[in-house]
Amino acid sequence: MHRYVTDEPRIPFDLDVIYEDAGIIVVDKPHFLATTPRGMWYRETALIRLREAYGDDSIVPAHRLDRMTAGIVVFVRDRALRGAYQTMFQERRTGKVYECLAPAAPATLPRYGTVERLEAPRTFPLRRRSRIVKRRGILQAYEEPGEVNAETTIELGEWSAGGGHAAVADGAGPARTAGRVRAYTLHPRTGKTHQLRVHMNALGLPIVGDDLYPRIETRAYDDFSRPLELVARRLAFTDPVSGEEREFVSRIPLGGA
Repeated sequence: MHRYVTDEPRIPFDLDVIYEDAGIIVVDKPHFLATTPRGMWYRETALIRLREAYGDDSIVPAHRLDRMTAGIVVFVRDRALRGAYQTMFQERRTGKVYECLAPAAPATLPRYGTVERLEAPRTFPLRRRSRIVKRRGILQAYEEPGEVNAETTIELGEWSAGGGHAAVADGAGPARTAGRVRAYTLHPRTGKTHQLRVHMNALGLPIVGDDLYPRIETRAYDDFSRPLELVARRLAFTDPVSGEEREFVSRIPLGGA
């Protein structure tokens, strides 16, 4: 059961359904829209929007994205299939690719964890590994010494203002930049809370629009002017029910294009 909120603001962005069948619904979640009810958000969440649109209270998410992160999310509509899809995500049997905008600046050496240059002497692509901890009731996650539990591969991407989503650079040269910002393509091997935001910030490259890293920014709850420039661009998996190969790509652009 969720409490019913009557005074929450309208999130002025559409929730696009990009695929559906008898078992699942795949959406392209916009920035600012939470996946499930939490805090002051109830009706203005992807889950409740879908339940109301389909008239079906049995719809549940197979996984989640942060409210500030946009991109591909899978929901399950058949109760009998919930376990199969949720277990697939829990066991990390999916391929995920994210894209973000961050400073076009040299990466710095993080305080904790390791950075491995995969095509030395080039800085990128690199593999970032560390231990990330998120305490209940504390907004920010943080890194600390100890056993590694978070791993991300980071590449340079290509992006131009007004030019749609980023593409992985071909390695022949640096990424195209727009001002002092450029695109990065992120491949998370693990799924710790705020992992991509923490890893980019630790490299001295905080994601554009981040209101938590490197410092907490207080914004009006109805201020939608500065989205976190982070998109779950591509999701691929072998369907645990049909055995088919699935791939879904977000159409949400970086940089407000």
